[in-house]
Amino acid sequence: LWSLWALFFGTAGMPGMTHPFEFTISRGDGAGNIYLEAAAGVTAFILAGRYFEARSKRKAGAALKALMELGAKEVTVVREGREVTLPTSALRVGDRFLVRPGEKIATDGTVVEGSSAVDVSMLSGESVPVEVSAGDPVTGATLNAGGRLVVEATRVGSDTQLARMATLVEEAQSGKAAAQRLADRISAVFVPVVIGLALATLGFWLGSGAGLTAAFTAAVAVLIIACPCALGLATPTALLVGTGRGAQLGILIKGPEVLENTRRADTILLDKTGTVTTGRMTLLKVHAAGTTDEAEVLRLAGALEHSSEHPIARAVAEGAAARVGALPTPEDFANVPGLGVQGVVEGHAVLVGREKLLAEWAIGLPEELGEAKDLAERNGRTVIAVAWDGEARAVLEVADAVKDTSADAVRRLRALGLTPVLLTGDNKAVAESVAAEVGIDQVIAEVMPQDKAEVVRKLQAEGRTVAMVGDGVNDAAALAQADLGLSMGTGTDAAIEAGDLTLVRGDLRVAADAIRLSRRTLGTIRSNLFWAFAYNVAALPLAAAGLLNPMIAGAAMAFSSVFVVGNSLRLRGFRAAG
Repeated sequence: LWSLWALFFGTAGMPGMTHPFEFTISRGDGAGNIYLEAAAGVTAFILAGRYFEARSKRKAGAALKALMELGAKEVTVVREGREVTLPTSALRVGDRFLVRPGEKIATDGTVVEGSSAVDVSMLSGESVPVEVSAGDPVTGATLNAGGRLVVEATRVGSDTQLARMATLVEEAQSGKAAAQRLADRISAVFVPVVIGLALATLGFWLGSGAGLTAAFTAAVAVLIIACPCALGLATPTALLVGTGRGAQLGILIKGPEVLENTRRADTILLDKTGTVTTGRMTLLKVHAAGTTDEAEVLRLAGALEHSSEHPIARAVAEGAAARVGALPTPEDFANVPGLGVQGVVEGHAVLVGREKLLAEWAIGLPEELGEAKDLAERNGRTVIAVAWDGEARAVLEVADAVKDTSADAVRRLRALGLTPVLLTGDNKAVAESVAAEVGIDQVIAEVMPQDKAEVVRKLQAEGRTVAMVGDGVNDAAALAQADLGLSMGTGTDAAIEAGDLTLVRGDLRVAADAIRLSRRTLGTIRSNLFWAFAYNVAALPLAAAGLLNPMIAGAAMAFSSVFVVGNSLRLRGFRAAG
């Protein structure tokens, strides 16, 4: 408005009028000064900044969509003795439906026929598959890893556990107060101060008899020079460079509002399955009795387990193949539901399974194997007994193995001032064994999926700022509830969408790098905001004195913008810890 007045009613629009290209400090006639480029520059920079920022923000509802897509799309229902394929949405309470090996269970229900092992790790975090048979409850969206099941639906639609978890995520996301942006907080103080200073300048010059034009010239000059052109670039440029560098290192930052929480976080909850551990059952140890050869144990047991679909059997078969090579083909293979497998391998009658399976053949474990079994079970391992030719020969330890990098990651998180806590749905013995292995002192175990978000809320109520690292559906609500959610990119879409930072690789050490990078980016934003104002504020006394040359105003704006961009580019030098 001032520039338009100067252009049409002042001398700025007179033929031959120019702004001299000099940085002189002298009192000029404000009627000849125009600041159209300042108005256009500020508007363009702020809009550009908001555009870049909007690009990096999360898409609302993506976590809920990912959660609801986890369930089975179609289901085979048994009606009047016939098998009919229907959309899952058409299921009614009381319907009986088939679940074949490898299929997802369509909805919550009760097994009425068959027995199988069900992989529930996606929902509950329980790493060991759950054995189910007639009368046992099953949960929708979990995976049938073994035999054929007939299930009677007990809950459908919005009543299912999956739907209730989606509701928890929605509530956590909507209730999560967005951190008030640093730039907004500074502006809330800076703007009234500058307007007050401009009014005071106007009053002073009017009171001193300098005339209306001179008084308005000085007052408008105060507003012009105080307006930080680089303010619109301060956050987005740092965020763009920081997120670009993060992407190169396998770290995706969702938006600027998450950065302040990385600085304040003091507690970090670590999910166990798939985060601290591999999330896959793995053969860890072989305890052979007496003079029994370990390689022979693996060859015979691995041959039988290779023919089974059970997740634990697959772990034994893969471990055996990796250690002894090709496995022989068994004869007379038979699966004993809930107990193990039996068959003939290279002329030996072999049993592999629970101790109860051996007992049915009147085979007992010798003392040394019994002790090894008890110790392994106290450490939360799953133990498999192996016998052939009427004698117990070995016990195998199977568990969800801890990732090689997890202990180092925990050390790095502690170095950042964070207190690590292991949070899992698994049993306490397993959780404490894993925690001891990686150096975590505090364990919260046997937590139901819907209760994980409540654990986060309790810690927040104690005054803690909580970060959470997880990868499963069961972690989605807790990730959304946490002040800072870090989701493993190797996990489910629901967990990825619910988190604030995504770690593309399944390496927990990247979590420490993500927090370091976020804190560095926040520090850059803070220094950007300081310099966005500093150059302009330094020239305020000149403006208030009526000595502001438009060239000085333009130079201050240009320098602040150049500095902000240059300062942000320093983030490209961020390095992951070695």
